[in-house]
Amino acid sequence: MKLARAIHFDESDQRVFHSPARTGEWCISGGFEFSNWSEADLEGRAKQAFTNGWLGAETFGRVSFVAVTQMEPVEHAALVQGLAQHFVDIYGAPSVEAARPVAEAEIAHMAELCDEHAPNTLLTVSRELTEAGVKESFRVIEPQEAELTLLAVHGSLDE
Repeated sequence: MKLARAIHFDESDQRVFHSPARTGEWCISGGFEFSNWSEADLEGRAKQAFTNGWLGAETFGRVSFVAVTQMEPVEHAALVQGLAQHFVDIYGAPSVEAARPVAEAEIAHMAELCDEHAPNTLLTVSRELTEAGVKESFRVIEPQEAELTLLAVHGSLDE
């Protein structure tokens, strides 16, 4: 299964999000967080999180870019458990067992989004409020190919 991890190219997420995601943590869209929001909620850092923040599924912070990568089954199980617990702790789900199917669906949605892309493909999210609710769209940035000679260091350790 493929999923996406938080990636940072600079420190901008530290300045624009109230709680930035940790580099390398698994991420999901996290649009559910905004399901009851209105235009009045879209101010400052909260607006930035709404507009283009992926949700780190470990720290529950936000990040602007994620990179597609392979996920191991044991990592998936831990992620489902942690997200289900988050639904209990923050959103009032009655139990982890009751929240597990919703957590699995959120992770499956992200896996479906990542499945068709090569490892290291970057993804961004964009959201807007509509009369029907939150509308999400995704942008794909393909990994750049580079010749090995551009990356390799040639020489001898004896020199």
